[in-house]
Amino acid sequence: MAAASSLHAAAPAATPCRAGITSTPVARSVRVATAAARPGAGRGRLVARAAVAAKGDAPSCAAASNSDGHELLLFEALREGLIEEMKSDPTVCVFGEDVGHYGGSYKVTKGLAEMFGDLRVLDTPIAENSFTGMGVGAAMKGLRPVVEGMNMGFLLLAYNQISNNCGMLHYTSGGQFKIPLVIRGPGGVGRQLGAEHSQRLESYFQSIPGLQMVACSTAYNAKGLMKAAIRSENPVVLFEHVLLYNLKGKIPDEEYVLCLEEAEMVRPGEHVTILTYSRMRYHVMQAAKTLVNEGYDPEVIDIRSLKPFDLHTIGNSIKKTHRVLIVEECMRTGGIGASLRSAIIDNFWDYLDAPIMCLSSQDVPTPYAGTLEDATVVQPAQIVAAVEQLCQ
Repeated sequence: MAAASSLHAAAPAATPCRAGITSTPVARSVRVATAAARPGAGRGRLVARAAVAAKGDAPSCAAASNSDGHELLLFEALREGLIEEMKSDPTVCVFGEDVGHYGGSYKVTKGLAEMFGDLRVLDTPIAENSFTGMGVGAAMKGLRPVVEGMNMGFLLLAYNQISNNCGMLHYTSGGQFKIPLVIRGPGGVGRQLGAEHSQRLESYFQSIPGLQMVACSTAYNAKGLMKAAIRSENPVVLFEHVLLYNLKGKIPDEEYVLCLEEAEMVRPGEHVTILTYSRMRYHVMQAAKTLVNEGYDPEVIDIRSLKPFDLHTIGNSIKKTHRVLIVEECMRTGGIGASLRSAIIDNFWDYLDAPIMCLSSQDVPTPYAGTLEDATVVQPAQIVAAVEQLCQ
């Protein structure tokens, strides 16, 4: 009985979402899985229109971004969200290499040391294992640290702290400790940065219990996800793509916070569901222009939440299109696409009219040569060919 009580107390901390909804990192997946397993669900079955995102429905984030606002580059949007949270909550602090007076390797923390002082914006030695562990300890004692990895690949040096401590301490302490920690930094295939600086660590981190993962792709969702991650009671890894930092977008003047567990409907469509995230969102949208000219109507969803998946939004789309293409920059073996494909098969098999297709990066170290680097990553022409094959 005591053991059962301890396990119950160690349940994941609740995460605030839009419209006052609270959920745990697994609550949405469990709820949707139960609904999708109902008896009588068959291939080609008509679905009530209310259960599907209608083509005329405006995505919530698009609606907000159409209001009066100001334009920022993506890295500036991350910085603005971080500043707002540091001003409103004195427990928010930043750790990392060169995050202080240098302003961070991609200037996300530029000017923060002057605003908040060296104790809240702490320059650390080149020791990822040490300052990530310090972030975990600070979170256990009531602070809300934001740990910056100068490059996501460097955080492999802190894998022990992230997996054995950051993700598990809430559970192993019987719920005595919360770990409201954000780990963020640049990653992905850049412009000839070589194999060690072109890592996609989503696949490394996705199996760690207790860890949430999100990936930003626009200035709007970068700021909203940054603020939500800082406010979360769970440890959150925020993936930022190195090639998207200078992407410009409109930010509302009023405060907003996004849900960490919600996907974004980028383009409603009828013929095929394309699931993607981060930089590949733009490859998919480039391919979508060609597909529309060819008479196809793809529905594009930026999943944003890499763990847990928003199976509610994904499922509604599959019930409408009955075909799925996953496009990712992560490695094919053990990547996000593999996990997403498995979740779709488990929950929405009866709605599929064709095998799920997944386009991923090749399982090779990223080459330095530019032409070879491009060859390892999914390109728009491959996406067009995949949709044509799916819709035959």
